[in-house]
Amino acid sequence: MSSPADPSGGSGSYRNEGIRSLLAMFEHGDPQEHLPLGKILQDLQQSAFGVFLFIAILPAFIPIPGIGGAVSGPLVLLIGLQLLGGLSRPWLPGFIRRHGPRRATMHRFLGKIARPLRRLDQMLKPRLALVIQPLPARMFSGLLLILTGLLLSLPIPFTNYLFGFQLLLFALALIERDGALMLFNWVSAIAAALFFGLGSGQLVTGVLDLLQRWNAG
Repeated sequence: MSSPADPSGGSGSYRNEGIRSLLAMFEHGDPQEHLPLGKILQDLQQSAFGVFLFIAILPAFIPIPGIGGAVSGPLVLLIGLQLLGGLSRPWLPGFIRRHGPRRATMHRFLGKIARPLRRLDQMLKPRLALVIQPLPARMFSGLLLILTGLLLSLPIPFTNYLFGFQLLLFALALIERDGALMLFNWVSAIAAALFFGLGSGQLVTGVLDLLQRWNAG
């Protein structure tokens, strides 16, 4: 398996940073090894935001109420804000750069979804670049990630897995640079925001609460 890093940025580097390398990245080594996010992302080029998002959503799949929103939500917001701000690579604060999952945690999670991931690897491919590469497209994806991250942070019952799966598809679209999947993500994220957020009023209430906390701080 080739190294995920390829600074050339050509089509070969794309495949080297796809799902196969994501699976291989955490496959071998000490299960108890701590994998700092800064180290994981440092050599990635095209897929850095996608891999960051993939790791950020892991807590959303922990079957303990409140954990997913409290941990994954702010990380998704950070990613969304950076895409909305036009960054080409993730910026990590020091305390986030130094933290990350254990190899065993990643291995267990990937083991549960390895079969569908390998099937997706045969289906996903670089296409519809206009939905992935241009700055306006990345900014729009960032805006939708912010909305989905806010929804994940809110105490909406039984939605952690739903929003976690939705964000997983966002991550795979960014990793594989698949514009068709990203278009699907755009539609589903807008639908989720309308249904769970604006429809119930919880998104508006949650945003107002966050603004009040920031003003109070």
